[in-house]
Amino acid sequence: MNAPVDVSFFARAAKPITSYRRYWAHRFGTAKFLPTSREEMAQLGWDSCDIVIISGDAYVDHPSFGMAVIGRVLEAQGFRVGIIAQPDWTSAEPFKALGRPNLFWGVTAGNMDSMINRYTADRKIRSDDAYTPGDAGGARPDRAAIVYSQRCREAFPEVPIVLGGIEGSLRRIAHYDYWSDKVRRSIVLDSKCDLLLYGNAERAIVEVAHRIAAREPVHRITDVRGTAFVRRQGDESARGWFEIDSTEVDQPGRVDAHVNPYLMVSEQAKAQGQSCAREDEAQAAADAANARHTVQAEPVEARSGASTGSARTGVGEQPIHFVANPAVRLKAPPRDRTVIRLPSYEQVRADPVLYAHANRVLHLETNPGNARALVQAHGEGATARDVWINPPPIPLTTAEMDHVFDLPYARSPHPRYADEHGRHDGATKIPAWEMIRFSVNIMRGCFGGCTFCSITEHEGRIIQSRSEDSIIREVEEIRDKVEGFTGIVSDLGGPTANMYRLGCKSPEIEAACRKPSCVYPGICQNLHTDHGPLIRIYRRARGLKGIKKILIGSGLRYDLAVKSPEYVKELVQHHVGGYLKIAPEHTEQGPLSKMMKPGIGSYDRFKRMFEQASAEVGKKQYLIPYFIAAHPGTRDEDMMNLAVWLKRNGFRADQVQTFYPSPMATATAMYHSGRNTLTKVRREMRDVEEESVDVVRGEKRRRLHKAFLRYHDPNNWPLLREALKSMGRADLIGNGKQHLIPSFQPATDGGYQSARRKNSTPAPRKGTLLTQHTGLPPRQTGGQGKPRRKP
Repeated sequence: MNAPVDVSFFARAAKPITSYRRYWAHRFGTAKFLPTSREEMAQLGWDSCDIVIISGDAYVDHPSFGMAVIGRVLEAQGFRVGIIAQPDWTSAEPFKALGRPNLFWGVTAGNMDSMINRYTADRKIRSDDAYTPGDAGGARPDRAAIVYSQRCREAFPEVPIVLGGIEGSLRRIAHYDYWSDKVRRSIVLDSKCDLLLYGNAERAIVEVAHRIAAREPVHRITDVRGTAFVRRQGDESARGWFEIDSTEVDQPGRVDAHVNPYLMVSEQAKAQGQSCAREDEAQAAADAANARHTVQAEPVEARSGASTGSARTGVGEQPIHFVANPAVRLKAPPRDRTVIRLPSYEQVRADPVLYAHANRVLHLETNPGNARALVQAHGEGATARDVWINPPPIPLTTAEMDHVFDLPYARSPHPRYADEHGRHDGATKIPAWEMIRFSVNIMRGCFGGCTFCSITEHEGRIIQSRSEDSIIREVEEIRDKVEGFTGIVSDLGGPTANMYRLGCKSPEIEAACRKPSCVYPGICQNLHTDHGPLIRIYRRARGLKGIKKILIGSGLRYDLAVKSPEYVKELVQHHVGGYLKIAPEHTEQGPLSKMMKPGIGSYDRFKRMFEQASAEVGKKQYLIPYFIAAHPGTRDEDMMNLAVWLKRNGFRADQVQTFYPSPMATATAMYHSGRNTLTKVRREMRDVEEESVDVVRGEKRRRLHKAFLRYHDPNNWPLLREALKSMGRADLIGNGKQHLIPSFQPATDGGYQSARRKNSTPAPRKGTLLTQHTGLPPRQTGGQGKPRRKP
């Protein structure tokens, strides 16, 4: 499995996905589009599908759409794959459109979580859906993965269901559900799927497909990494595993004296408020024994000659020192046969502290090099079942990444979505496709570890990069084949713009590391931060014939960028179209420490480099910083200070993002439990300031935090005046430049329609910024001429 240039840092101990013998149906060849109807199947000469994929997105045959990637990967293995996109879920009939799958159903809610896609951060229904033709909302159900799985079971009960996608990944254990404000069960149980594949899952889906094709029962497929499934407690298949009990937080209980069980307790003496002589005798014996042991165990300070005046204040206050016995050597059980038992669903549902503990353990077991399996009980007694979660999948090598991205994608929506002119850029345009139409994904994964983000929980922290040749081939394919290309590539990026080929310097350190971030609180000394390979790709891509401009649309990790002044200069002078988006998220250390983001000083250093590089080539370019309101750990004073910083720097936020508690994110665990899961979770906090989190709940307080970001909006001034007075900062109210808001109130309608709803925001003017985290593109909603005069 060697590519001409394999930029994988270390060898991966996994079977290459191209090494399987192809399934017999490969003789049918490659389809221009995977079939979505019986007629299309007939044109391909198929009498049935081996696998049918159900998706909540419209079918776009492009490597940025999960259903297309999985479908094409399985097609390359020789399987006949059909697609049922956005079916009517009110009955099982639409799920029978392609007939009974020979092997299994593949179910996904789509590229986005269906609940996040449907509801705003304030739990209001969105009117649009960027993954649907015409941007129409309501084309998929709430909790689509569960609904689709149920309909598949109704359509053909005997066919196994393999669930995947980000909605399933983020719900693989019991999780806090923001929309119902309660802890829900693992989606493996709610969907009644046979197998859940979490993460990008190419490696897992290829192995599972071949094993089912070989007639292995799906309930016996329990050893594939990156999968979750249900086991009955006491199942024979779980034998041979070493179980670590982590169902409680680390807190020793109260130690009582042992009472002789043969001695009777005088209830009469207790009723009279007197103690039992027998119990007193037992307690005295215990105290005497403790005293003898304590005297014999001389304190370490005394043995070392240190002062022991404070240590010898009383016999009962002597410390107990545990010394390892060199004659006893305990051998740790093998990690690949060790499973950690998390607190049960019933426990985490009733106890937020245990929920925080379970979330912390989950995030500590995410490195494929050392992660152990996890198990969580659901139910009690005869109905008890264990949700078993295998360790994360082994990352793809560069050769495997090239294979996935070099598959024969049509790079277009399915013809069924075309308008009367056979085009996809009119009334039936799919906005999400329009956004990535001329972009290239060069890598996967993110080691930033931002607590509000779910990328690392889904794609992992290890960067998986494509080769330079594969990336250039895709740029050339866009240039030569994609209709409407004008010579401008909208992005060469990924989850983060500048993590291409970055990673750990040592395979041993990478395999042993359990840190949640490689760049917080500072950049790890073992992190390879050379931006040279990325610079070479930029230069080679923009030098291609027919390429006018290469833009970088992905978010930039500026604390990494400042490590390479050459990269900053290359980026700013050649690949910025006037505006560059970066995400400091906040200015205050309190919320930044809960987000695991660098301080605002890193932003200031990058800003100076950005402005200097722009000035060298005579360009006027601007940074667009993103900020989040109402994140856990944010006080009202923090938002006030951020607003003051915005005004002092001349920024007026157009679009504002409020913290959105997505399932399984670390920040969501903070939101639900009020505990800082970046530190050890204890029942009794030793440092309340460090271990607890200020959670912004309630509509009024969340509105206040958003209002601070939009301090310039007159509709927010009454709320801000009231808040500033209660905070003792009435000095910020006035009509001078040093004031945050004026003392007068103009006539306003009291309402505000966000740019996300209108979604027709033009390019920002100097001094304005966008803080939209959905990544959805601006969309035309009408004429752009002069505003009409009011009647």
